[in-house]
Amino acid sequence: MKALFKYAFLNGLYVRGIVFAVIFTMNTIFMLLGVFGLLPFAANVTAVSLGGVAIALMFAVNIIGDVSIARRMYHSPDAYVGMLAPIPRWKMLFTSVITMTIMDVVTMATVIYQEVWLSFKLAGTQRIMSNFIQAIQDNPSEMLFIIWSILMIIAGYLLLLMIIFFCVTVEKSIFYKMKASGLLTFLSACGLLYILSLPQAVFIPFGTIERFSIFFLINLSGTAVLPIAFFILLLEAAVLFYITSKLMERRINL
Repeated sequence: MKALFKYAFLNGLYVRGIVFAVIFTMNTIFMLLGVFGLLPFAANVTAVSLGGVAIALMFAVNIIGDVSIARRMYHSPDAYVGMLAPIPRWKMLFTSVITMTIMDVVTMATVIYQEVWLSFKLAGTQRIMSNFIQAIQDNPSEMLFIIWSILMIIAGYLLLLMIIFFCVTVEKSIFYKMKASGLLTFLSACGLLYILSLPQAVFIPFGTIERFSIFFLINLSGTAVLPIAFFILLLEAAVLFYITSKLMERRINL
């Protein structure tokens, strides 16, 4: 599995690594200049603006990098090596999903942190950040809320990746060469999203239903429900991972 992680990282790192290195270096230079107060106000505004553009650029490059990793699994000629190798499909899927998650989360978290720092430091609003940190220190429940929110974002991202991999696998296996395979895949995705929304019913006792139809919206408050939501997202991602890996073992058409 170490070799699978290695090739997945190398496959997704080529463009993403270069762009991240450039953005990180640029933001770090602005941060150092800001610490010593060497930038005029106009340059501060420019630095913050460039940091915002960098976030959008990093997001777009991450998508390109993820597509590159996915193409390695489902498209020739690279996919022939993986699909014909005596390797369990779940290992290929696991390494790809984890690699994509780590790369996306680390790069986006770093770039967003740098932009937030530049915004507060260079815009002269350090007091807002100080008050925010002090409020968290005075109320430990706020820190728990932030931690569980971050974990939910990661679990939700894992679930999103598994939905994408599931849909691609279905199209490449069950619906391959069928008439209107794209439409069938789209309908499968809609049905999957509906099924994944049903477990949210467990939150009804903890909140209020804002809208009820085919899909329903529940308004929640408090930190206590976040661990439940996190484990539900993680469980849904695990179930989709199992189903997708079994479909990949069945047959993938390249």
